[in-house]
Amino acid sequence: MIGRLTGILLEKNPPQILLDVQGVGYEIDVPMSTFYNLPHLNEKIVLHTQLIVREDAHLLYGFGTHDERIAFRLLLKISGVGPKLALSVLSGLSLDDLADAVANKEAGRLTKIPGVGKKTAERLLLELEGKFTVTGRGFMQGAVVSSAGGDIVNALQALGYNDKEADWAAKQLPKEVGVSDGIRQALKLLSKA
Repeated sequence: MIGRLTGILLEKNPPQILLDVQGVGYEIDVPMSTFYNLPHLNEKIVLHTQLIVREDAHLLYGFGTHDERIAFRLLLKISGVGPKLALSVLSGLSLDDLADAVANKEAGRLTKIPGVGKKTAERLLLELEGKFTVTGRGFMQGAVVSSAGGDIVNALQALGYNDKEADWAAKQLPKEVGVSDGIRQALKLLSKA
């Protein structure tokens, strides 16, 4: 997995850029929110990335912030939302605006994004409800605010539990719990449920 790249910006052709990382040129698709904040050509940048492997291609997506990448991953989990549509959503709305639209169930704001029709907007609102909020401290996924909580959720998902089960179990744990203890406690909770 390619999680982050640091390199020299060689080309900007929206929504794609070319990044030179020690002599290797990576073509990376970025949302317009990231694109507008790019430095001038031949300057150094750092991008958080997501690699999508398909049968016919390996596609690399880049984000100026870790929060944008988290939102991209959340969008990809929604049925019918692929990387292009997820990138379009992040290009059409800031994270604050997306969180606000979801919280207020404003499908009209989402339908203004190219590629998002009424049914897709309603599905996005339904699937994203309660999944994230944007606060002054940054992007938060669900009610799990500690880094240990996020690790616990990821571990439970890797063990085969779905998003709802993993989130529910993590929310039941004390905030100060460590990762290994949290996983053990969450597994006990899930076995009783």
